Amino acid sequence: MTIIDQGNGAAGPAAADLIKDTTTQTFVKDVIEESKRQPVLIDFWAEWCGPCKQLTPVLEKAVKAAKGKVKLVKMNIDQHPAIPGQMGIQSIPAVIAFVNGQPADGFMGAVPESQLNAFIEKLTKGVTAPGEPNIAEILQEAEAVLAEGDAAAAAQIYAEVLSHDSTNIAALAGLAKCYTVSGAMEQAKQTLAMVPESKRNDPAVKAVQTAIDLAEQAEQLGPVAELEQKVAANPLDHQARFDLATALNAQGNRAAATEQLLAIIKRDRKWNDDGARKQLVQFFEAWGGTDDATVEGRKRLSTILFS
Repeated sequence: MTIIDQGNGAAGPAAADLIKDTTTQTFVKDVIEESKRQPVLIDFWAEWCGPCKQLTPVLEKAVKAAKGKVKLVKMNIDQHPAIPGQMGIQSIPAVIAFVNGQPADGFMGAVPESQLNAFIEKLTKGVTAPGEPNIAEILQEAEAVLAEGDAAAAAQIYAEVLSHDSTNIAALAGLAKCYTVSGAMEQAKQTLAMVPESKRNDPAVKAVQTAIDLAEQAEQLGPVAELEQKVAANPLDHQARFDLATALNAQGNRAAATEQLLAIIKRDRKWNDDGARKQLVQFFEAWGGTDDATVEGRKRLSTILFS
């Protein structure tokens, strides 16, 4: 069973569980308490209200289509006038959305189906329906697995997410990162090519692209041992030191790569049009803002630049 399958273990809610009538006595349980689990729409209506009868089937259809991300509770204001009176409901139909026990949004009148669908879509953004996989949690797990060094297992999780949602940007970037870490640069490029142009500036996508660019730079350089010999022979050979930093980064030796670039910045900040600092910033982007090497490197860079 895959992680996605595990998330799909529970059956979706029945229509009867999504739509119900409430009373003054059950309002707190049906609306206030229930809205702490997922958004709840309270529909104030009456038998004599023509627009209410127009809205009801459209409202019920939209709630059922949301598959448990939102529930609908209906209250007849003639039979139960206290709650609508307290809430200042002066005309019907009136629909109020409750989230986390509080009124969050609403509308009055028999609105068009398209407007109602947009209202529910906005209300339920980020809400996971019962029985649906929690993609955000699965992506966090994949990221944690990758951080532990198991790129193959992380890639499998990202691939599962993409089988469920082929346009998920975080999963595409994560899978490309797995390929990059594994040295499969062509596969990484192919995966990033699936990202729409409008999403290319996503931080995760940019980080992977930067990592690919840095890896390709390193391929053009000589062995690390030869670069180390060049630097040892002439500590002021900034190009050799720059190349050494790039090669060390490709090997995953982030601390040593940072050390080499900081050495250039200390000696000659303006070398190669501020090239050492720019390269270090690229390293930080590829590593991620929360990476230990990034955090420590930024501190040391700031100390040099502002001391």
